[in-house]
Amino acid sequence: MTRLKKVLVVGGGTAGWLAACYLAKAVNAIDPQSVQVHLVESANIGLLGVGEATFPSIRGTLSAIGLDERRFLVGATATYKQGIHYRHWVRPEGATGNDHFFHPFSVPSQRPGGPELLPYWLLGAAPEGMSFADAVSMQSRLVDQNRGPKRLTDPDYQGPMNHAFHFDAACFAKVLAEHGQQVLGVKHHVATVERTELDEQGAIARVITKELGELTADLYVDCTGLRGSLIGHVMKSPFRSRRDVLFADRAVAMQVPYERPDAPIPSYTISTAQEAGWIWDIGLQKRRGVGYVYSSRHTDDERAEEVFRRYLGAAAEGLKAMHIKFETGYRPEHWRKNCVAVGLAGGFVEPLESTGIALVELATYLLTHLLPGDTDDMERAARHFNEMMVARYDRIIDFIKMHYCLSQRRDSPFWIDNADASSIPQTLRDRLAEWKHRPPHRLDFVSDLEMFLVSSWQYVLYGMEFKTNLEPMRSAYPRFEEARREFAMIQQVAANAADDLPDHRFLVEKMCAEHRQKAEAEGAAA
Repeated sequence: MTRLKKVLVVGGGTAGWLAACYLAKAVNAIDPQSVQVHLVESANIGLLGVGEATFPSIRGTLSAIGLDERRFLVGATATYKQGIHYRHWVRPEGATGNDHFFHPFSVPSQRPGGPELLPYWLLGAAPEGMSFADAVSMQSRLVDQNRGPKRLTDPDYQGPMNHAFHFDAACFAKVLAEHGQQVLGVKHHVATVERTELDEQGAIARVITKELGELTADLYVDCTGLRGSLIGHVMKSPFRSRRDVLFADRAVAMQVPYERPDAPIPSYTISTAQEAGWIWDIGLQKRRGVGYVYSSRHTDDERAEEVFRRYLGAAAEGLKAMHIKFETGYRPEHWRKNCVAVGLAGGFVEPLESTGIALVELATYLLTHLLPGDTDDMERAARHFNEMMVARYDRIIDFIKMHYCLSQRRDSPFWIDNADASSIPQTLRDRLAEWKHRPPHRLDFVSDLEMFLVSSWQYVLYGMEFKTNLEPMRSAYPRFEEARREFAMIQQVAANAADDLPDHRFLVEKMCAEHRQKAEAEGAAA
């Protein structure tokens, strides 16, 4: 029996530094001398900073590693995110009918003892024409008024409205690197890994770097991105493509300045459907991060950039676009022998619902939980880890596919193909068939395997105008008038909440100013 003493994270960026920080914080909390966490990254690999969106779980992660919220906002040029605004997903621009919906992060309102509101919304108790998200949550109304999700006096990573963040990924990685080394004791090595050597059992014995020679560890965490240098090239863990379900495999992206320095910053991601995919639009403090995710089967790079620049208009003039290739899928064996993949090395799902960093978080939580006390337990931990990660990927892919297959768009081959039943996983087809006669319920989901709560499925399902017929069961919902009063109360509370929450840009700039003032005062005192 050999005690696990050292973990080496190979690769930096958001995945590498987030994993290293979380692991270091977790193991040091138990015993500062128990496990050493090292990270090696090349000085020659650049990081993309097109604008990254996250999931609400990021707040718990940043709080857990002890990163001050204002320090984070300043260093990562971060802003707040309260949900996703979908445009032209239900039907194409110019078509008759509603062309947008909002997926808020706050769950539907339900006071203790009160009725669940979704069935009553389906039966018509809400104001006529009001969307499900507008009827059961005040968040869409607040973001329409450019309100932030919290007040200046709220504690770090807490606030009345559930939220996540937008930030520059390259800047975020630098903040994590500084925090990891200075606060959490992560040992940093700047070196390029040139090759990897295996032992007699097929596990990694050492990595050989150009600058520092060999580096060894008991467990190697592959954070080398889509390359999957260790888990794929060395450990030969195969990649399972899901391109047959999610067609997008390209992106063209750009950093775009605001029209004026005081321009409002949306506290949500904007997702606008296009002929062969969709465009993300993320507001950071000084600029927007914008990109067009598309399918190379349904358009080419030249046409994609043309569509993208048309969306941006004059803001894109004179700016060069970045072209990115990817493939949706995952490795059924994220963990093989003493090598575990975290982030893009283990899998990738197109960024429609901002699952990239959330999957890094999930993998890191699970790795920390399963971290074996000795190397003899590695195989058992790997089986558990792989089972859980595969289940999460499959459920996320179902959720993302639902956005596409429920669209009423038939204006291009891309949307026609997405509605083809052969491209829809059986698990999703079964759920949609059931939900024609009853709404989604928490019992439809295994909570420990889900990234998205039942409320997210509900918001997207009914935002996409899915029809659930509850008329045959109307008698089972006798609290109709009570529900009607609840819907009215939510609208009244929303009006008061708007007065209580600050403007989003003001909130961000004020919190950043407070951090800078504090840092200056501490510097002067030193």
